[in-house]
Amino acid sequence: MKYKISLFLLFVFVLNSCQNEDEKRRAENEKEAKKKEVIFNNINKGWVFIDEPINEISEQKVSSWNEWREFLKEIGDKPRKTIGAFQKKSTAISKKAMALNSNIPAELNVPAIKSRISVLITKIKMMDLFIHLNQIPADKVTFLVGDINKELVSLQRQMDNIFVKSKIPKEQGEEDFLKMLDTTRAIPNSNPVPVPVQAQNLDKKTQRVE
Repeated sequence: MKYKISLFLLFVFVLNSCQNEDEKRRAENEKEAKKKEVIFNNINKGWVFIDEPINEISEQKVSSWNEWREFLKEIGDKPRKTIGAFQKKSTAISKKAMALNSNIPAELNVPAIKSRISVLITKIKMMDLFIHLNQIPADKVTFLVGDINKELVSLQRQMDNIFVKSKIPKEQGEEDFLKMLDTTRAIPNSNPVPVPVQAQNLDKKTQRVE
């Protein structure tokens, strides 16, 4: 009889322990789910990219520069429902950004544009890194979204600046002056440098004194 009672008490103890563990696990899961929900909401709220050209030049490039068009299209397609969707989108944006280094239009293939593309890619890669961490820092992700928008504006303004300068007519003689500044085109002067008259007279006086 005592054996049966002990066995029954042991069974009750194990059952209670299992119930406590289940309740503890359920509470932790609910806590984790709420945490993920907050992260998702914060990222979803802050995920706003400038996906439209900000000036006429950038708009023209949408039709002629395929990589630029595809990049703007990618950042304009906002993910929905899950944090996993944002992670996939971040990776896709990173790939499209890397492609901006290819087939840059000749008139834009200059250091000022390349450097801005490089900075833009760096910011996007950082965002992609943070959003794939186990503990996602939502504040850093949304901060980088804002930084990426700033770089996009800077890049498009530089595009505009290049085209504006290219339309300014050069003043008469400016082209020749620029060629003169190019040392690779300089013609060596074979004629001796004339000695000023004053220097010649001074040299004669020196000889007389000696």
